Amino acid sequence: MPSPALPTGRVKAEALASRMDPRWGLPNTESHRDLHIWIIENLQMVPVPEPAYGNFFEKHCYVVLHVPQRLKATPGAPKDLHYWIGKMAGAGAEGAPGSLLQQLNEALGGAAVQHREVQGHESACFRSYFRSGIIYRKGGLASARKHVETNVYNIQRLLRIRGGKHVSATEVELSWHSFNKSDVFLLDLGRMMIQWNGPKASAAKKARGLFLTHSLRDRERGGRAQVSVVDDEAEATDLMEIMEAVLGHRVRNLHAAMPSKRMSELQKANVHLYQICQKSKDLVVQELSTCPLTQDLLQEENCYMLDQGSFKIYVWQGRLASLQDRGAAFRRALSFIQAKGYPSYTSVEVMDDGAESAGFKQLFRSWSGQQRKNKNLSGMGKLLQVKLDVGKLHSQPELAAQLRMVDDASGSVQVWCVQDSCRRPVDPKRHGQLCADCCYLVLYTYRRMGLTQHVLYLWQGLQATAHEISALRANAEELDLWYREALVQEHVTMGSEPPHFLAIFQGQLMIFQGRPSHSRKGHPAPAVSLFHIQGTDSYNTRTVEVPARASALNSNDVFLLVTANLCNLWFGKGCSGDQREMARTVVTIISREDMEIVLEGQEPPDFWEALGGQAPYSSNKRPPEDVCDFQPRLFECSCQAGPLVLTEVVFFSQEDLDEYDVMLLDAWQEIFLWMGAAASEWKQKAVAWGQEYLKTHPAGRSLATPIVLVKQGHEPPTFTGWFCSWDPYKWSSTQSYKEVVEGDLGAVSTISEITAEIVNFQLSRWPGNDRAGPLALRALKSSEDSSESWSSLSELGPRVGTGSRSTISRSTISRSTISRSTISSASSSSYQSSPRSLGSGGLPQEQLRHRAAKDLPEGVDPAHKEAYLSDSDFQDIFGKSKEEFYSMAKWRQQQEKQQLGFF
Repeated sequence: MPSPALPTGRVKAEALASRMDPRWGLPNTESHRDLHIWIIENLQMVPVPEPAYGNFFEKHCYVVLHVPQRLKATPGAPKDLHYWIGKMAGAGAEGAPGSLLQQLNEALGGAAVQHREVQGHESACFRSYFRSGIIYRKGGLASARKHVETNVYNIQRLLRIRGGKHVSATEVELSWHSFNKSDVFLLDLGRMMIQWNGPKASAAKKARGLFLTHSLRDRERGGRAQVSVVDDEAEATDLMEIMEAVLGHRVRNLHAAMPSKRMSELQKANVHLYQICQKSKDLVVQELSTCPLTQDLLQEENCYMLDQGSFKIYVWQGRLASLQDRGAAFRRALSFIQAKGYPSYTSVEVMDDGAESAGFKQLFRSWSGQQRKNKNLSGMGKLLQVKLDVGKLHSQPELAAQLRMVDDASGSVQVWCVQDSCRRPVDPKRHGQLCADCCYLVLYTYRRMGLTQHVLYLWQGLQATAHEISALRANAEELDLWYREALVQEHVTMGSEPPHFLAIFQGQLMIFQGRPSHSRKGHPAPAVSLFHIQGTDSYNTRTVEVPARASALNSNDVFLLVTANLCNLWFGKGCSGDQREMARTVVTIISREDMEIVLEGQEPPDFWEALGGQAPYSSNKRPPEDVCDFQPRLFECSCQAGPLVLTEVVFFSQEDLDEYDVMLLDAWQEIFLWMGAAASEWKQKAVAWGQEYLKTHPAGRSLATPIVLVKQGHEPPTFTGWFCSWDPYKWSSTQSYKEVVEGDLGAVSTISEITAEIVNFQLSRWPGNDRAGPLALRALKSSEDSSESWSSLSELGPRVGTGSRSTISRSTISRSTISRSTISSASSSSYQSSPRSLGSGGLPQEQLRHRAAKDLPEGVDPAHKEAYLSDSDFQDIFGKSKEEFYSMAKWRQQQEKQQLGFF
């Protein structure tokens, strides 16, 4: 059963803990969803019913708890606690989240990241919970109690839909003045929902708006409302007539939409770390460092504030920090925001030591977590000592993603060298011999799930010119077109080759300096060459030519010195047996001369002479491989109005990939750029976006990190493995936006039916309702003067049936099944009532109750007899106000009217 209400002003951790399910650390509810939401009413936390999730009333605050379903049974599983503040919630709501969330966090056993959210500026984490979108609803306590009432059809409202990957809908004035050229608007008429797309709205906006519209229809109307779309007003004349019946005739041109303020990646890169502490009565904030930050700056006995500009303020609390410091985290963050002059809606995120969010960790150069110290998933050497099982890599894409191996590298290989803007095939005998001042295309072909797959590596040497790099990409595009855009393209920089690229050449990858080994004409070999051999097996070995001097040596590795007279294989004291064994196989490829083994410290004189004499070189023991506890992160890319803007999608899944998207998946060791089928216009910019992301990343990422371009329907297992589940047939069964729109045209109601409902709605809603259409609203504005009010209503009456553009044209009505005279008689009988009788506060109930239509006073609509009661009589008879009555479902209204003699 639902969790009981909690007094927010004096929440006790013990009281909340007693209401927790001991197995999950969650409130005792029958739901097993990831999400739990409470609304704050009268200083109490009241559970929100699941059908209302995603609806937020602007006069209230909410508490949202999220625990990923798959992690609920895990001790210390990550949780997220959010305190959401509506824009009309009042000043007192600003400082409320601190103590409440802190006590809730303690009751949940800690390990919860606490967030402060402000309406319209929610964090990506918060928005990710509501895939169909967030609905901002007007009203406060009285309306909030209803949350969402299903199957209510007597409604008229206008929603403006905007946003990126996760849209939001805001209830706006029911008028043409609310419209603009770039956004999507939803006119909700109860039984009919009309989505109007601005002429400059993108295809992605339209599709996401339609997704939200369908979600509203299914949740609030049980899927029984008709959805129609206006993409072109000239082609949707019937729908436009309905809209004008509600909104009136549009007399002015649409205005441009106000651009939303979104921070670019360059702005987010400005990071500062502060230590905060209380000394006597003073709060001391001391700046420690700017980016790139290191994890060792955080000490467990202190609290720290990480400032990412007006984008977000993080507060990190050490495990030994005092309770006083922990309780003041939000208050201090808000004071810091005010002192810095940041907007009041700046996001705040508070976390404990050991419960850091993925976004926080990635602001540091590296991050080691306790859970990962015993799980070295990046230990390629150990994992690849046994021959890779292709079947396992294909059936377990998560393994392929962690190892960065699409298969065991046993497929076919083609290599081209890009010279003079053309690609020249390389002799298969010299496939692994590359040159540092050239660029190469390496096409790898393999089979997976019975289908032929391709990966095209674009390898660029460190000495390659900008012209050669440009020619490399142009030739890659030609190949991609030849293969019908089915190639996965991976951009690789010399020295940062991914494991699969190395495995392709079976330990025989050799990179020469200054001369292409496959075309030696005009490039005489130097007198002395020194090669650095790195690797322990055929899956991870590369050989790179380095300057022939003693300072290039390293005690941890193997080097090969080649001159006209000698060939020395030098073993450093710190190299392993596997390194030595692998080096022996490489030597035969580089030199045919007799090889001599030289051990470090036992070098003959001619060895040093060939290197120009002895010199200091690195001899320190190589530190163990740094294992970073970074989680993959998914971002939506956008640059519609200037610089690149990335919006994170937290808790992502395949469902977050749409055909209009360009998505960036940061797997830390490589960057994936996924392109939807309808996003090909951004193909030329996608790789540049990946490079900009690396360049502006606060952690100081390497610009040589491989960038992989993936197209919809051709995803390799190294990409799909980062998703919890993957359906390879999803794209073939998903309907496009056009198909969804066409599917909504199946059962179009006649114009007359919709018009009749609009007339009835405006009639039934006139008593004290602020959501009626423009006609009723104009009448209500002058209701203080009864004679003026009803004379204006009397003037408005005939317009409903005369075919004016403010309602329905005569030609439209003549085409419909309802006649013009029917609407005219209904409207005139509805609106041309006696000013004298109604001006005194309504008709006596004896003249209305249990009366047949022929016995009613002149001008009374038999279908709405109750509307002619005074407010006090209505309250006495029905036990509720007129506003509450007309907010009920239609069938409930009819039932009560029948029981009370007004049917």
